[in-house]
Amino acid sequence: MPAKEILSESKSKMKKALEVLHDELKTVRTGKASTGLVENIKADFYGTPTPLKQMATLATPTVDMIVIKPFDPASVKEIEKAIKSSDLSIAPVVDGKLIRLNIPPLSEERRRQLAGQAKQMGEQTKVTIRNIRRDANKQLEKEQKDKLITEDDLQTGKKQIDDVTRGYTDKVDSVIKSKSDEIMLD
Repeated sequence: MPAKEILSESKSKMKKALEVLHDELKTVRTGKASTGLVENIKADFYGTPTPLKQMATLATPTVDMIVIKPFDPASVKEIEKAIKSSDLSIAPVVDGKLIRLNIPPLSEERRRQLAGQAKQMGEQTKVTIRNIRRDANKQLEKEQKDKLITEDDLQTGKKQIDDVTRGYTDKVDSVIKSKSDEIMLD
C-alpha cells in the first residue's frame, strides 16, 4: 500500500475518532437542557431496545426542560422506565402522552466533575489518535522493509502522519476546551 493510501486511511480513522468524541460529549450535561442527553437512551419498543431519538420527538422548549413526545403513546411507560434506569439522575414527569424532564441547575462542584469527565473523554480520543499514528508508522516501516517504498518515502510519510496527528490532537483540545467552557458557564 503506497504511503499516500496509508496517510489517507489514517486521516479517515482520526476523523472518525473525533466524530465519536463529539457524539460522546452530547451526553455530558451542561447548564442548559439538550436533547443530546436523552437521544441515545434505549427504551424497550416491542421487545427491542431502541434509542429515544427513533421513538419520539425530542425538544427543548425552555433552557431547563426537555420534552419527549413518543410517536406511539403506548410507549410512554417504557420510555419513563428507561429514563429512570439511566444514569441521568433526573425524574421524568409524565403528562398524558408526553414526558417532561426538568433540568436542575448544576452546582459548582458538579460542573467541575463534568468538565473533568469531558477532559477524560478527550484524553481517550487522543490515545486512540496516537494509536492510529503508531499503526500507520508500523505499516510504513513494513512497506519500506518489503522494499515497496523508499527510505525517503518512509521519512516523508512519518512526518506527514505526525503532522496529521498533531492537527487532530489540537482539534480534540479545542473541542474539549469549548465543552468545558460551556459546562462552567451559568
